[in-house]
Amino acid sequence: DRGGDHGATHLAAPQAAGRMNVGILVLAAGRAARFGSDKRLALLPCGRRVLDATCASVRDSGLPFLVCLGAADALLAATLNAQHIPSLGCRRAAEGMGASLAEGARNIPGWSGVLVALADMPWIRPDTYRRVAARVEENRIVVPVCDGQRGHPVGFGREFYPELATLGGDTGARHLLRIHSGSVIEVPVADP
Repeated sequence: DRGGDHGATHLAAPQAAGRMNVGILVLAAGRAARFGSDKRLALLPCGRRVLDATCASVRDSGLPFLVCLGAADALLAATLNAQHIPSLGCRRAAEGMGASLAEGARNIPGWSGVLVALADMPWIRPDTYRRVAARVEENRIVVPVCDGQRGHPVGFGREFYPELATLGGDTGARHLLRIHSGSVIEVPVADP
């Protein structure tokens, strides 16, 4: 179902023998009204927009990625497309993060694992994405841990795609970590 696809080419990473093909799904469909304006476009102290900084870090990881936008974000999609950043217009974005994640999960472009990243976390280091991706297996959920605290991005193997695709509302996939606690791997990172 690519009805909301903004027309960008989906990036695919070459898959080495015995290695998982893992990509990053960047959730950027919410405008964060509680923030007072569109948080994705807010300027950081360095002068970059939040979404641009997040996409730069994701791109620097070397992993393929797809940015989930709202269906009405045509101008933002065009801006990303001009930078060769693939995006997907999520028609159910107004329902909340879970609904956007579900649409993104239904449109994963052939990856055997996916990292779920949030667009409003621009300071996650590229190495953190790579470390989490390196531990993803088809039947595993991978969570980075820094100083005893779980964080983002969270990696999901292909086995969890059907459950991700049924999410809705404003909650993400946190409950899947509780339901499948035996499948969760924690990866220590030095990235607060």
